Amino acid sequence: MKILLNFICCFLPILSFAQNGIVQGRVYDAINNEGIPFANVVIQGTTIGASTDIDGNYVIEDLQPALYNVEVSYLGYRTKVEFEVQVSNTKPAVIDFALEENTEQLKEVVVKAQPFSKSLESPVSLKSIGVSEIKRNPGGNRDISKAIQSLPGVGSTVSFRNDILIRGGSPGENKFYVDGIEIPTINHFQTQGASGGPVGVLNVDFIKEVDFYSGAFPASRPNTLSSVFDFKFIEGRKDRLGASFTVGSNDLAAVLEGPLSKKNKDANFIFSARYSYLQFLFKALQLPFLPTYSDFQYKFTIPVKENHRLILLGTAAIDDFVLNLEANETEEQRYLLGNLPVNGQWNYTFGAKYTYFADKSYTNFIVSTSKLKNTAYKYFENDESIAENLLFDYNSTETEYKFRLENVSRIKDFKITAGLAYEHGIYTNETFRRISFSGEIPNVNYEATLPVNKYGLFAQVSRNLLEERLSLSLGLNAYGSDYNKNMANPLNQFSPRFSASYTLTDNFSLNFNTGLYYQLPAYTIMGYKVDNDFVNQDRLKYIRSTHVVGGVEWNTSKNSRITVEGYYKLYDNYPFSLRNSISFGNLGGDFGVVGDDEFISNSQGRTYGMEFLFQQKLFKGYYGLIAYTLGWSQFEDKNGSFVSSAWDARHIVSLTGGKQFKKNWEIGVKWRMTTGTPYTPYNEPASALIENWNAGGEGVLDYDRLNTERIPAYHQLDIRVDKKWFFKKWSLNLFLDIQNFYAKKVIDAPILIPETDETTGELQVNPDMPNSYLYKYLNNESAVVQPTIGIIVAY
Repeated sequence: MKILLNFICCFLPILSFAQNGIVQGRVYDAINNEGIPFANVVIQGTTIGASTDIDGNYVIEDLQPALYNVEVSYLGYRTKVEFEVQVSNTKPAVIDFALEENTEQLKEVVVKAQPFSKSLESPVSLKSIGVSEIKRNPGGNRDISKAIQSLPGVGSTVSFRNDILIRGGSPGENKFYVDGIEIPTINHFQTQGASGGPVGVLNVDFIKEVDFYSGAFPASRPNTLSSVFDFKFIEGRKDRLGASFTVGSNDLAAVLEGPLSKKNKDANFIFSARYSYLQFLFKALQLPFLPTYSDFQYKFTIPVKENHRLILLGTAAIDDFVLNLEANETEEQRYLLGNLPVNGQWNYTFGAKYTYFADKSYTNFIVSTSKLKNTAYKYFENDESIAENLLFDYNSTETEYKFRLENVSRIKDFKITAGLAYEHGIYTNETFRRISFSGEIPNVNYEATLPVNKYGLFAQVSRNLLEERLSLSLGLNAYGSDYNKNMANPLNQFSPRFSASYTLTDNFSLNFNTGLYYQLPAYTIMGYKVDNDFVNQDRLKYIRSTHVVGGVEWNTSKNSRITVEGYYKLYDNYPFSLRNSISFGNLGGDFGVVGDDEFISNSQGRTYGMEFLFQQKLFKGYYGLIAYTLGWSQFEDKNGSFVSSAWDARHIVSLTGGKQFKKNWEIGVKWRMTTGTPYTPYNEPASALIENWNAGGEGVLDYDRLNTERIPAYHQLDIRVDKKWFFKKWSLNLFLDIQNFYAKKVIDAPILIPETDETTGELQVNPDMPNSYLYKYLNNESAVVQPTIGIIVAY
């Protein structure tokens, strides 16, 4: 491999061409989609630029392949900057700018750039992430869920999962949208009832940018408590058919894009497919589990006629998880083989967004359908030949049909958003779970089909005052469900929110938001059955969370900003497990299913803390990000006392930075530290009982000591090196990504296991307690350096 890399590095420069790149696109009014003529578009820091034509189109030619910041300005509109635009010879870099009116600028002669855009509705807790930041994120493996872990307020687990933990909330408190269409599943092997998984579904080559809200959610984004992700997919290229291919450590991906017709090149498509070969590596390493995944995405952009546009998009994924029964030599291998089920999962979302632009408004009509199918089964000692060995058999689906109508208008100095939404969901479940082999305790065995209708209205009014220094926004929504009588009345879930921002100087502002937010409990909770009854139906309410967020922001003249925010969230009506006496807010950080149990909505929780962010966008070849979070996360235990939740990380530090060098070399580093999160120790006598262990294959947690132990603090250094070559009609990018560069040991909670005979491998019975096994603890730690060599070819 070293010889091959040396050969490539030496030989390819000889073949490279000193070709020039193009930046082109359209500048238009964000409300009515009308082109803005004679706008000024420049390459930031240079005199290179162009003016838009009568239709708002522009072209900047003769650019050397590199990353550029592109700035657009026009009198009467807010100046906008698109950071880190990758220019190559392979295809034109298409950057469209949707500008918002700024009537106060009509009184000004000098128009100043505001490099970090701020939403009227969400002046706090909003971060925009560009595609370059995602792709080059060290240790991120081109995965958006890992890239956001560099931002303040974002926690993570040490188990290398994509659990999204925002400001101390659980993984099930997040919502995801792509071009305004909700995507319920964004991770492979997603935990049903939550959102985490080991690998992201969305192909980063599709992503233009991501708006990440950790609070101050717009009224049009309901049913969430901790975060909203608004992904924007790129459009396919319009000049010709093109493709790119990526070979990484886990998978192989291909992207195809181009115009849909020769007559109308504004109609275009982009399609991708990805397939993993991780299972072959796992088998070679003698790991006891073999995961396989594949995914697909597409987007069609179709201008139907003047002022009418149609977007069709979809995502789909197929996941399989089988056991490698030959890997059974060590205690760790045997424990995993005895504990992990055979799992299969697939999901899809297909949606359409039709947009009509009027003189002072636009209207979106959005329809979509989504489905998640999740199956899992487990046999005692993995012996499927004996039916009585069945421990667990699970088959569930979640199907949703959604419609949303939203109108955004500009009436004088007011921006008004209003709309309505309807959703029909169908949840099915067939579950068998063995509680005991003796039959003394009944096993769980039920079938369920639960139809649910959801409906609601939303509205938000925003405007600027005092010569654009003060911005105010008032929003509300009210959503209901026919699941039970309490939820049926949308006024019971009346959700107001208020935002304000005051600019003290051109670069310094004060920001504030407060709001009341609601989220429906997971389908797994609502659809749980006992004796043919949905036992949770009369016990559940919408989960409620009250947010208060305040902060300051300082923007510099060198593409950087500093923000400090404080936040407080109070949860009410959180589902509480009647069997385990634990809040649902502590669950969701493991594979499989959460919420398939008896719950009641009577628990409270609270999270609070402060965040610091220094963000340096590309400036003279440098970029960087410093984030620090100090936070507390607490939920009630069975005695009604607040105790640390499973996500109570307290201190999180993330340092990310990089430098671009000549000849298209780039080096990036990321160092991340988090203090240890709590865990619940085992109930050792209950765990050792033969009946419990044989039926469950794992220890029984002692919820009387809920989250009383903590794992050690953890830190990790990731390094990434990129080298790019640009040829006449294609480009090549080689990268080396090394996770955990200095081999820091990951220490997770120890695992209780029965002792085994060294010769026969049989579980050892306690001679003093014949109904129990002898047990011991297995250290749950590793120190793995994960290097990845990747190749990206674009045509």
